[in-house]
Amino acid sequence: MRCRVAFCIFLILTITLWAWAQKTNPGPSSGPSTRTASTPDTSNPEESLGRMFLSGSVGVDDGTLLPGPAEIHTICKGQTHTETFTDGRGNFSFEFRDQLSTVSGADVNADASVDAKRSQIDNRRDLRECELQATLSGFSSDVIQLGSTLSGFGSSNVGRVVLHRLSPVEGLTVSATSALAPPAAKKAFEKGSEQEKKQKLEAAQQFFEKAVQIFPQYAEAWFELGRVQSWRNDNATARESFTKSLTADPNYSNPYRALAELAMLQKSWQEVAEITTRLLARYPNLFADAWFRNALANYNLKDFAAAERSARQGLRLDVAHQIPKMEYLLGLILVQQQNYREAEAHMQQYLQLASKPADVDDAHRQLAEIARLSSSSSGPGTVKQ
Repeated sequence: MRCRVAFCIFLILTITLWAWAQKTNPGPSSGPSTRTASTPDTSNPEESLGRMFLSGSVGVDDGTLLPGPAEIHTICKGQTHTETFTDGRGNFSFEFRDQLSTVSGADVNADASVDAKRSQIDNRRDLRECELQATLSGFSSDVIQLGSTLSGFGSSNVGRVVLHRLSPVEGLTVSATSALAPPAAKKAFEKGSEQEKKQKLEAAQQFFEKAVQIFPQYAEAWFELGRVQSWRNDNATARESFTKSLTADPNYSNPYRALAELAMLQKSWQEVAEITTRLLARYPNLFADAWFRNALANYNLKDFAAAERSARQGLRLDVAHQIPKMEYLLGLILVQQQNYREAEAHMQQYLQLASKPADVDDAHRQLAEIARLSSSSSGPGTVKQ
């Protein structure tokens, strides 16, 4: 009997000591988790790192409803990406991921929380170098600087993106002076336009000359006269006519662009820069081609900082990539500033847009030159235009 009692006591002490040892020094467990309350949950790192959800709304500055869905674009270092469209009320939301390098599950574990946090901070800095704007035919868009609106990862509201109606814009492509022209001047202008459409340039020039003789402040007639003179290879006289058109109506955009084109043909880069600067001061959100000419002029004048600003603004406006050379030009500008990584990105974008075999070959040559310069420590070198 005493043996049975002793055996029971021994068995109870053994079980108690084993349980105490397991509590104070737990070994590996086959259960669902051994994570303590202070250990970060890294079972799904993409849910906790590198994710950003943006929302906002788009509206017209005059308070009217949007005539249709607007495209929402993000622009990061000149690279434009279509994110989403607005709904029927002008609202939008999307997950911003394309420009972020999210951390994969293989790279994150409980012992690498410091590196994961550092990666998250780096991603946030990259994201804050981006902008957001809307695109809708017939409107220009304000640009939202994401760096001034975002507070971190998670969900953020960027606010309201304001659209500005492009038409009617007084003085944009139709001069206000036309309404003041007397009937005889208007009749001569109409006849000149008819002859111009029929490619009867000599007759058209005579009618336009008659229109400006009757009414010297007829800006549109001066412009059309200059176009006919230019088509007839009389560029010197055409320049005079365009200048008189601009003097008659400084708000009329057509003569600015015509004068810039003539100056480009003669490689008068200082003149190109001055004319396009005047036009863009009046209409900064309308003419991507003017921003391109301004950037090209400043590039040739070796004012690379001004050239970069203009090229980037041109890319913001040229969402549809109607001026592929804008990407090419910005690549050349960034090479001069030794920013080879971004220069390569813009040249690659141009390569995707180029359609002519000669342009494709040129893009490949420039990419090879950028790679050579990037691997060299001797400076930016010279990239031929």
